[in-house]
Amino acid sequence: MASDLDRLVDAVVARVAQEMGKSSGSVTPAAGAASAAPAHPGQAAARPRPDLARIIDHTLLKPEATRDDLRKLCNEAATHGFFSVCVNSVNVPFAREQLRGSVVAVCAVVGFPLGAMSPAAKAFETAEAIRNGADEIDMVINVGALKSRDYALVLDDIARVVGAAQGKTVKVILETGGLSRDEKVIGCALSKAAGAHFVKTSTGFGPGGATAEDIALMRATVGPELGVKASGGVRTAADADRMVSAGATRVGASSSVAIVTGGAGSSGY
Repeated sequence: MASDLDRLVDAVVARVAQEMGKSSGSVTPAAGAASAAPAHPGQAAARPRPDLARIIDHTLLKPEATRDDLRKLCNEAATHGFFSVCVNSVNVPFAREQLRGSVVAVCAVVGFPLGAMSPAAKAFETAEAIRNGADEIDMVINVGALKSRDYALVLDDIARVVGAAQGKTVKVILETGGLSRDEKVIGCALSKAAGAHFVKTSTGFGPGGATAEDIALMRATVGPELGVKASGGVRTAADADRMVSAGATRVGASSSVAIVTGGAGSSGY
C-alpha cells in the first residue's frame, strides 16, 4: 500500500509540475469564474458585490465566540444569502436552530485547528456534527503525517471522515502556509483519492492564508472534479475575485458582510 501511494503522489507531483511549467506560473481563470480584480483594488472593495454571497462560508471559529456572536453570524448569513455558516462543531445545534427555515447551510470544522488527532477521533467528531445537523465538514489534514510522508495515515484520516460524513460534503484543510509546493500537491492528491469533495487552503489560525498562486496550484492538481476553497485573509471583494479567478469555487471569510456590501473587512479569518 505504501509503495502504491508513493508512486501515486510522485506521478501527481510530476504531472502538476509539468502543467504549471507550461503555464509559466500564470494564473488561468477557472470556467465560469469572475473576472480578475481591476487595477484599483480599493475601488473594487468599496463596490457592493451581492453576487459573491452564494460562494461564501460565513465563518466564526474563535474559541471565545458567544451565543450572541453566533446569533449575529446566523442572522447575517440569512440576510445576505451566504452559502453557509462555518462554526466549531460544538456550535452546530445552535446554528442549526438559528437557521431553521433558511437556505443557509451549516458547516462544521473537525480536528480544528491542528489536525493532530487520531482518524477515529476525527471520524467520531464528524459523526456527531452530522447527527447534530451539519451539512458540510471542513477537516484539518494531519500535517505532521503529510510532512513525514506517512501517506497511508493521511489517506486513512481523510477517508474515515468522508465515511462518517454519510455523503455530506467534506473539505480538507491543507494549511498551505506551512507546506512546500510538493506537499500541497500531495495533500490535494491524497484528498481526492480519499473521496473528499473540496480542498481548502487554511484554518486561519496557522501560518499564512490563501494566495492566488496556491489556489491555482490546487486547482491544477485536483482538476475540475473537486471544489477549491480559499480561506484565510480574504477580506474584500477584490480578494475574493482574485481567488475565484485562480480557480476557487468557495470562499471562507469572517469579513463576508464587508465583501458583499463594500464595507471595510476585519483582520480576522
